[in-house]
Order: sequence, then C-alpha cells, then structure tokens
Amino acid sequence: MHIHILGICGAFMGGVAVLAKQAGHRVTGCDANVYPPMSTQLRAQGIDLIEGYDPAQLRLTPDLFIVGNVVSRGNPLMEEILNRGLPYLSGPQWLGEHILRDKWVLAVAGTHGKTTTAAMLTWILEYGQLQPGFLIGGVPLNFDESARLTPLPFFVVEADEYDTAFFDKRAKFVHYRPRTAILNNLEYDHADIFPDLAAIETQFHHFVRTVPGNGLIVVNDAEAGLARVLQRGCWTPLEHFGGDRGWHAEETGDGVSIHLDGTPQGVLRWDTPGAHNRNNALAAIAAARHAGVPAAVAIEALGRFRGVKRRLEVRGVAGGVTVYDDFAHHPTAIRATLEGLRHRAGAARILAVLEPRSNTMKQGVMKAALPDSLRGAARVFCYAADLAWDAAAVLRPLGAKAEVFDDLARLIAAVAGAARPGDQVLVMSNGGFGGIHDRLLAALQAAVPPK
Repeated sequence: MHIHILGICGAFMGGVAVLAKQAGHRVTGCDANVYPPMSTQLRAQGIDLIEGYDPAQLRLTPDLFIVGNVVSRGNPLMEEILNRGLPYLSGPQWLGEHILRDKWVLAVAGTHGKTTTAAMLTWILEYGQLQPGFLIGGVPLNFDESARLTPLPFFVVEADEYDTAFFDKRAKFVHYRPRTAILNNLEYDHADIFPDLAAIETQFHHFVRTVPGNGLIVVNDAEAGLARVLQRGCWTPLEHFGGDRGWHAEETGDGVSIHLDGTPQGVLRWDTPGAHNRNNALAAIAAARHAGVPAAVAIEALGRFRGVKRRLEVRGVAGGVTVYDDFAHHPTAIRATLEGLRHRAGAARILAVLEPRSNTMKQGVMKAALPDSLRGAARVFCYAADLAWDAAAVLRPLGAKAEVFDDLARLIAAVAGAARPGDQVLVMSNGGFGGIHDRLLAALQAAVPPK
C-alpha cells in the first residue's frame, strides 16, 4: 500500500512513517517545513518528503492519506482530499488498527515524564530479551531511534492526551487499547484544547475504560487527579507507586533501594537524578514485570539506561561552562528538571534559560507558577517574543536575578556574559529555540581569553 502522510515531520507522525515503512508500505509525506533532524531520519528510511501542502501531491495517487493533528480545515491539500472523497485516517487510528491490533501494548500516559518513562520501559524489555517495538516522542539513547517495529508481541507507546485530528477530537491514547497502562501524573495542560483539568480527567477516564480486566494499570498514588479518574470507574487490577503502598524507592548511600509492598527488590545504581525519575523508574519496573521481566532484571537494566535526547542532555562545554538541553516547558517539569540538575551539579551555579513556547505557556495559563518553579536557578534568562503576557512583570518576584529578552541574540550575549567557569546553563524549550545551544556554546568559547 502507498501511504502519504500530511504533517510527517512531527515527532509522532515521523514515528508513524517509520513504522509504516518497516511494515512494508511505500511511504511519502509532506509538511509545512521539512528540515533536519526529522527530514534526515525519514530520508534515511527511504521516505520521500515534499515541502508544503500543494494539492498537486494528489498526482502521487496514494491508497491512503494519514493526517496529522497539525492539519486543519483550510489546508489546500486536505480540502482537495475531502472534495474528492479520498480515503484518510488519523495517525493514532492508523497506528491502533494496523500496528497495535495484535500486540501486547504497554502505554505510558501522564502530563509529565511520558517520554522518559516509555524509554525506560522499552529498554527494560529489550534488556529482558523481549525485543519490543516502540513509538516514543523522543530518541532513547539506548536505541538512537524513536520508533521500531519487531515481530514479537510487545509494543511500548507514549500515550498522549492531546487531540487526535481536526476530525477526531478524542485524545490520541483512546486508540491504543493497552494491556498494560502507566498513569504517571495528571495536571492541567494543553489550554488550547482543554478548558480545565476536569476535561482532561474525562479523557483519562475514557483511556482507563479501554484497559481490559486481565490487564494492569500502574498508577501514581500521589496524584489527586488520577485518584478522581479511577473513582469514576476502574475495571482493571492496579499497582501503585509514589505513595505509601505498592512500589517504593528510597535513596541510600549505595544507590536507590527498590521495594514492593515492603519487600526489597534490589538496588538501582544509576546517575539519573531527581525524585521524578525515581517515580518514572518505579512505573517502568512495575509495567515490565507485568510483561514478564523480573524486577531484579529491570533494576539491572536501568543501571545501564542512557537517557533520552533533550532530557538534561549535555550539548557541550565551552569556557568551562556546561550547556544542557531539556524539553521542560510546564512549571512542574521546570522545577523537577532544576532539582535533577542540582542533584547532578552539586553546588555549581545553575543559569536557567527558558522559552515559554507551548500553546499553554504562550497564553499565560501557567504564568503564576513560573517564579516558584525557577527559584532553584541562580540566574534566569527568559525569551519573551510572541507571548500574550508580560514576562517581566510575572518574573518580578525573582528580583534582579531574572532578565527578560525579546531578542535572541541579546539573550545569548547576556548569558555568555554572565556565565563563569563551572556554571551549568540549562536551556528549556519544547522547540528548537532558534538554534540557541550551538550559538551559546560559540559565544561562550569566544568569551574565553586567549592564552
């Protein structure tokens, strides 16, 4: 079958393209902007890409169009598909019907930590010789790819609550029908499509309804929103973490001691910092155990977990200053990322560089929580171009340590001027941030006095 994908360069749709290609289909695709690294990865798979949405692409005569949720009514190619009555599906629906239907699906849901937890779970299954397929919204460093199809039954998917397509406003994850589901956490997000937290809880309730009675839901006990979701109905056995029952992790001088119902399971020795990552690990261990990987093997596997691109990823060192890249953009994630870096960096100064780029952050829905989430940084540099709110006013509680810029070059110069050897610069954005990492490293290197 020839499949043509609209919006192919997004992380999810790019993964769908790779899976379709590995399933034996001819795959082509288009997007508004076709650029590396996704374009490079797709072309390496033999997938032809077209920039833009010209209706002339119909001359390719594909058998099916898969439509990403970046496509809306008024898109010229989509309008012609509709006018001609040509067959189309959303990415999640195609994935559910053509890749996941006969699989043991392990789905990782939650406001935060989906990518990291899914990467942990996938690596545990791989280490346990279960050779899972996967589709993750980032690149696990143990695999160097975001999607893979294998002949074995296990498949890990990052289960997003964002809507499916312009013609299907349900959450993506209702299409996946997992046997094992992780509910990591639940907070208000995606203000562009959800009016309040209750609306998101309803989508999670629908997701819970799809998990069979002989499956398993692994749930974070510390999350009130998830408790409300389960109170609305649950037909599946539960395992708990994050609270006083079920799975528990405790930092010791020897590592992280893992317990299940008070019984020691092993000691995790790793360099992945932060309480949020300990919870991610517990969820992954519990889900993998349901698929048949003993906890001791899972703990051993996580000792060799290398992390995920754009999650506290070191982009380089220049002038004695280390520059990190992280996807954090929600205040809770920002705070957790800063805490994790503090654990790793010890007493070193942390300079936080933030681009509030998500639709929720651009609208200012979470702005009141930003100052407190950034208090762990010695200096804060905020890029405020295209915001609907006054970032300088919002960050005023941080005093002189916070600066706001609407010009990226000026921000880079300010960070390079403020940094000194030993500092840790944490860049946080869910986008490319204008190539800031390489530009900042160059500026830091240029600031080093010649010997």
